Amino acid sequence: MTTGLFYLRAMQLGLTSADLERMTVGMVTDLIIEAGNDHEPYCELATQEDFDRF
Repeated sequence: MTTGLFYLRAMQLGLTSADLERMTVGMVTDLIIEAGNDHEPYCELATQEDFDRF
């Protein structure tokens, strides 16, 4: 990922320059990846019972 693309994706997430100063590259990358996963369908969602068994 180039620097320009990194900044473009960060701005698309609504992050400001001040936000980026307080975050690591890894933190921003995680947000970019998670934003990409937001539109993925999940075949099964966990219920409270699943969490209790965990």
